[in-house]
Formats: sequence, structure tokens, C-alpha cells
Amino acid sequence: MLKEAVEEKKKLVQGLRGKPWPMKKKLVTLRESQEFVEKYEGALGKGKGRKLYAYKVMMSKKWMKFQRDFENFKTACIPWEMKIKEIESHFGSSVASYFIFLRWMYGINMILFCLTFGLVMVPEALMGRPYGTIPRKTVPRAEAPSAMDFAVLWDFGGYAQYSVLFYGYYNNQRAIGWLKFRMPLSYFLVGVGTVAYSYMVVIRTMARNANESGVGDDNSFNFSWKIFTSWDYLIGNPETADNKFASITTSFKEAILEEQESRKDDNIHLTRFLRVLANFLVLCCLAGSGYLIYFVVRRSQKFALEGLETHTWWERNEVNMVMSLLGMFCPMLFDVISALENYHPRVALQWQLGRIFALFLGNLYTFIIALMDEINLKREEEKIIKFNITTWEASLYNATGSENSTAPPVTFHPADVPRGPCWETMVGQEFVRLIISDTMTTYITLLIGDFLRAVLVRFLNYCWCWDLEAGMGAFYAPCLPALNVLRLHVSMYLQCWAVMCCNVPQERVFKASGSNNFYMAMLLVILFLSTLPAIYTIVTIPPSFDCGPFSGKKRMFDVIQETLESDFPAWFSKVFSYASNPGLVLPFILLMVLAIYYLQSTSKSYKEANVDLKKKLQTQNEENKRKNKLAALKAQTDLEEARAATQTAERQKNINASLQRQHAEEEEDLGSSQRKNGRPPPSVRHQDGRPPATRAPVPRTLHPDTHRSLGYLPGGGFPQQREPRMHRVPSLQRH
Repeated sequence: MLKEAVEEKKKLVQGLRGKPWPMKKKLVTLRESQEFVEKYEGALGKGKGRKLYAYKVMMSKKWMKFQRDFENFKTACIPWEMKIKEIESHFGSSVASYFIFLRWMYGINMILFCLTFGLVMVPEALMGRPYGTIPRKTVPRAEAPSAMDFAVLWDFGGYAQYSVLFYGYYNNQRAIGWLKFRMPLSYFLVGVGTVAYSYMVVIRTMARNANESGVGDDNSFNFSWKIFTSWDYLIGNPETADNKFASITTSFKEAILEEQESRKDDNIHLTRFLRVLANFLVLCCLAGSGYLIYFVVRRSQKFALEGLETHTWWERNEVNMVMSLLGMFCPMLFDVISALENYHPRVALQWQLGRIFALFLGNLYTFIIALMDEINLKREEEKIIKFNITTWEASLYNATGSENSTAPPVTFHPADVPRGPCWETMVGQEFVRLIISDTMTTYITLLIGDFLRAVLVRFLNYCWCWDLEAGMGAFYAPCLPALNVLRLHVSMYLQCWAVMCCNVPQERVFKASGSNNFYMAMLLVILFLSTLPAIYTIVTIPPSFDCGPFSGKKRMFDVIQETLESDFPAWFSKVFSYASNPGLVLPFILLMVLAIYYLQSTSKSYKEANVDLKKKLQTQNEENKRKNKLAALKAQTDLEEARAATQTAERQKNINASLQRQHAEEEEDLGSSQRKNGRPPPSVRHQDGRPPATRAPVPRTLHPDTHRSLGYLPGGGFPQQREPRMHRVPSLQRH
């Protein structure tokens, strides 16, 4: 019995928080239960096992305390958790969702940075050839005087260009250092692995959101739940209480807006016309921005052929600045156009994100197409330089050989050796400049124009574009993940400050979407489209002949075949070649497509069944509500009828009592008057000598269907009286 009592007290302590009791009663019950458990728990062991049992109890308590402290520690280790909670309490879940997404992107870029930094940059810096030993790791003699200028370094030229930050610095030596580290293989696999990891994270997040979205809806008694269950009675900090109060207020605003939007009824024809007009205006903006970027890129190529030293700073950075300005002002224009459509705020947010996604993706592809033209020009220049270098080396060899065949070969400093243009480094530099100019434009906009811009528009400008450059640029500039981590870290603090100090909540605060698969699907499309140019350059364009880890190969992926032939047995290479045969790859891809189609169809059927089940549950819930309402109305009607019958019986009883009193008083008055005259009261007899019949008092009976109410009739609700019986009284003696 004692053990059962201890277990019961433990269960009471665990479920005490959900009890609908006053706080004082909860605290008293908690204190008494804890004292009881501490007093009698150690006494459950008997004999020799008592100490062992006490030790087990103590260790279980220690383990529970450790788990609780570890959970608190994990919560405290979540970056920017309290800042995001504070923003959510003042601005709603829609604004907080942006910062949650920003933190998620920060974690992904941190992992990508660790892979690139640990497997590419650090091995090359520690085990590769040092700076100045080969031409690709040396600043040319003509560029050396200005290699440390700030303007040159700001454009990632000079010493920054000839460093581990860019593709051209890495040597094509197959193994480096005493560890025999396979640098070309590591560079290729890290580039492929970062893209694969990004895909895996996005798809896993979509799958988790799909599982969570299957939970039942929370629309039933929404306001009642918010009123009675929103407050946390364990809050003891005034600042936390203020934040919780603001959060509850914001949640009510969100729920009221959701209810208003669900009951809105507008003119459908006018709404359709305005939405078509808005989409037409957006398409015009997208086409104009694409043409403008293509124009400035071709103009910058013309400036590059003429020599950038003769042009101004704006002309040298015209492409990056135009793309940044378009990314800053076009979303504001989209927001103005979206006012015509009259969508729900959440739907308007999705349309706004889709348009910004189209803007940035169109600008990026226009930029890449222009870069492809420049890559073709660099390749033509590379062919000419390669031919000139071959001719120069042959003439130099013939000249030295004809003069003295025993003389040592002529050596040149790496800075004096001619070299090709290295189009891979050029692509990496362009993307790094783009991301730097985009970041600077964002920060300047936050610091200068934050008072004039709305919170939502500013957030949407850069919400889905953190990794557009990483798809192609990260392969040719290993420093891009590090730059992304740095700017995301700074952006979190800067934008948190801007939101809390320079903005007020919007008038129409709306709740964020319960399922983020729309945004994750958009991010997946962005990731796929941004990796297509990188895949195209890796598969189709030959690498440069004198820079990068893949120089001297026909294609970049040839490093895989080289590794298989050199480091693996011959049979493994043969198996891999058979497995990569298109005759096997194409059926495998077809099988995967069929499996995906089957799983998608199965998922769709499950979703439809889930929707049908929800409808059935909702119908059953409504039917139960209707039955309960009818039962309540019937009970109320019966109660009113019973109350009316009781009141009628009481009135009839009072009337009978008053009549009896009146009759008794009349008889008493008559008797007293006759006694005064000296005559007894005359006895009334019938002709046959019988005395008159008198009405005897009749007891009332209860009907079995009257709910035990006195004198109740089920039909009319009138008091019931039995037919009076006639009693004979004995004849009075004659005087």
C-alpha cells in the first residue's frame, strides 16, 4: 500500500500542472506530495536490499535532474532563441518565421563552410606548394605594384586573387604533403557533396513539414482555447510576462484577421481584372530588369576590353550595383502592385515571394548568360595565349640549345612567366563581388531607409536569395560559404536591432503558415536552378590549361576516372564503368521516376483519405453538438414544466386551505349565534331520515410520470384530485 501511495503521489506531481486548481492549492499539494515521497520512498526497501533500493532511487532522481538540466542547456544553446521569441511576441509569427529561416540558413552555411574550409582550403594552405613557387600562385610582375591597393583588394584582385580564396590558386598535383592528400579529388567531391547536402536538408525539411501538417485542425473553439489556455502561470519574470502578454495580444489579432478574411465577400469580376492587371505589370518589371542587366553586362565587357583602369568606379562595378539596386527597389514596386489583388495576407506573401524569386532568378540567369559570353571570349584568348606560350618556349629552347648545349636551362621567376586568363577565377570573382555588393546594399538600406520602409517588404527582399550565388559561385570560389556565414551572422543582429528599434507592428498582423512546404519547395527550385549552370560548366566546358586542380584534363569529372584507375583494383574500375553505362543509368532513372510517381500517388490517396476522415469527424462533432443542444433544450423544457406544475399545485393547495378556513369560520360563527339564542343547530335530514353527505378529506397521489412533483399530470399539467367519496354519519339522537 505504501508503494502504491508513493507512486500515486508521483503521478500527482507530474500531472499537477494540468489540474484546474487555484495556484495556492497547486503549491500546497506539490509541497505535501514531495514531502510524502521524500519521507516514505526510502523505506520501501527491506533488509539487505534497502540500501540498494535507496541508491537506485537516488540515482533515478539524479538522472531525471540531469535530463532536465540538459534539456535546459540545449534550449539555451539554440542561437538567438530569446531574440526570436521577443520579435514574435511583438510582430507576430509571420515576421518571426523570417528570422527562424535565417537561423536555419546560418546552420546550413556553417556546415558547408566546415566542409570547404576543412577539406579544401586548409590542406592546400598547409600541405600544398607555398606562394611564389609556381606561376599560378604568384602575382604577375605587371600587377605587383598595385596588388595591395585597397581598391584592388576590394574587387578581390591582387593578392586576394592569387590565394586559397579562388579556384586558380590550387595546383593540379595529384597528391600533396606527407599525407598524400588527394587535392583534385577532394575539391571535386566537396563541391558535389555541398550541393547534395543542400538538397538532402531541404527535402528532409519538406518531409517533416508534411508529417506535421497532417495533425488535426485547431479551428474549433479557437477563441475559447486562446482565452482559457494562453497564459503560463509559471512565469515569474516581469519581462517575460510582458512578452507573453504581447504575444497573446498578437495571437488574438491574428485570429481575428483570419476570421474576417474567411467571411469576406468581394466582387469576383473586379477582383479578377485587377489580379490580371497586377500580373501584367509584374511581368513588365521582370522583363525590364532582365534587359537592363544584360545591357550593363555587355557594356562591362566592352569596358574590360578597353581596360578598366581608364574608367570610373561606377563603370567598373556597374553590374553588381545595378543588380543590387534592382533587388532593393523591385520588391517595393511588387508590394505596391499587390495592393490591387486583395489577397489574404498569407496568400499575398506567397505571391510576393514567388515574384521576388522570379526577379532574382531571372537576374541571375541573365547575369550567367552574359558570363557565358565572357567565358567564351576568355577561352578564345586562352587558345591564343597557349599557342604563344608554346612558340615562346620552343624559340627559347632552340636559342639556348644552339648557343651552348651544355649550358643549364634558362629559368624565369614565376611572376615573369606568361599565363592564361583562367576563366574559373573570373567567374568566382564576379560572384564574390555580387554577394559583397548585395550585402552592402542591404546594410545601407537597413541603416538609412529603415524608417521609411515596411518590415515585411524589407524582409522579403532577401529572404529566399541567400544561396543563389552559392550554386555556381561556391565551386569556383571556396570562400563563398565563409562569406555567407559572416553576413548571415551580422544580418541576424542588425535586422533584430532594426525590427525592435525602428519599426512598429503592422495593422494587419497575420499568422504564419502552419506548413512551410510552399517555401521549402520554392527554395528547392531555387537550389536546382542555381546548380544547373555549375553542372553545365563542369560537364561541357574544358578547364583552363594552367590554373586550378583540374588543369591538363579534358573535363573536370575525369578526376574520378583517374582515381579509379590509379588507386583501385582493375576489376573495381571495370565495374564502375559498367555501372556508369547509359544502358544501365537510363533504366535506373526510369525506375526511380516510376517509384516517385507511385509514392506520390499513394501519398495523394492518403491525403484524400485524411481529408475525408477529417470531414467525417467534423460532421460527427456537429451531430454531437446538435444532439447535446436538443437534449439541453428538452431538459430545460421539462424543468420549466415541472416548475410550472409545482407552482400550480402550491396555488391550488393555498386556495383549498383558504376555503377550508373560510368554511370553518362560517360554521363557527353560525354555531356561536345559535348558542347565544339557546337552540342547538338544526340537523338537516333527507326525506328517508338520512343525514346529508359530507366530503371527507382525500389524500393526493403521485403519478409515476410526474418527475416526483406533487399533483402533476403529464398531459395538461393540472393538479390531480380523486373523486370524493360519500360517507354516512350516524343519526343524531333526538332531544
